[in-house]
Amino acid sequence: MLLDNLANTSRVVPSRIAEITGTEVPLVIGDAADDEHVGSAFDEHGPFDAIIQFAAHKAVGESVEKPLEYYANNLDTTYALLRVGIARGIRSFVFSSTGTVYSDPADLPFTEQATRNLVELSNPYSKSKLMNETVLTDVQQAHPELNVTLLRYFNPVGAHESGLVGEDPKGIPNNLMPFVARVAVGKLPEIGIFGADYDTPDGTGQRDYIHVVDLAEGHVKALEKAAPGLAVYNLGTGNPVSVRELITSFEKAVGRELPKSVKPRRAGDLAATYCTPAKAERELGWTATRTIDDMTRDVWNWQQNNPGGYEG
Repeated sequence: MLLDNLANTSRVVPSRIAEITGTEVPLVIGDAADDEHVGSAFDEHGPFDAIIQFAAHKAVGESVEKPLEYYANNLDTTYALLRVGIARGIRSFVFSSTGTVYSDPADLPFTEQATRNLVELSNPYSKSKLMNETVLTDVQQAHPELNVTLLRYFNPVGAHESGLVGEDPKGIPNNLMPFVARVAVGKLPEIGIFGADYDTPDGTGQRDYIHVVDLAEGHVKALEKAAPGLAVYNLGTGNPVSVRELITSFEKAVGRELPKSVKPRRAGDLAATYCTPAKAERELGWTATRTIDDMTRDVWNWQQNNPGGYEG
């Protein structure tokens, strides 16, 4: 069952998931931050053993501009899902966290034990995720029978290879890959490279991009492994890719050069973030297998098949 307020997705997604998987996925339109909506979803489609919490605003730069909106949404959704879920007897809670909870760039590549200091984090998005991790840790200690798994993502991108499911942000995208795709399809004029003077090999920011299908497989592995207690895993490739390298890969998929220009750095951005995913491989039997070329190819396939997004 999917519970979503459709703020950044479409009601057609479940039918496309069904087309890919052969399994019908009910959609309940409602606010995951509202106990009544969450309870109604349990009443209509439950009982459930597990909740996977994806409901969050996720753009670093936007969070600097809209901190109250980010803290309210990203925390209140977790509170409501926990309150209702625990009362209804869930056994597992898998949380969508982020590699940006790590606060000391000197710790690269980040392990699960790397420094996480709320005061030193550069943006409200990251802080809201670390606050969630603290809440979930305390809740698990108060409910020792509960499994809580914190999955720290490193820049999910890509789309399903069928071209049926992909990222379709409302308005102008706040993240690089969908922005590049919109430029490639002619919806936006040029790609902005925010900062070309970082201490990286080509001067642009480096990120550990992970294909969304690899990421989905990581969630399945986490649910299969779930046991009472708290578990934390990095989900990434361990291989940093620069902004310029991502754009070059996308241009290869498209078959032409894309318009781009260098702009000032954005508030809250770091020079590089990437992880070591060894713990997930060791304990979950999971590893990312798809490359940056796979990611850009699948996004371009999605964008070509859906130039106007789900509604176009």
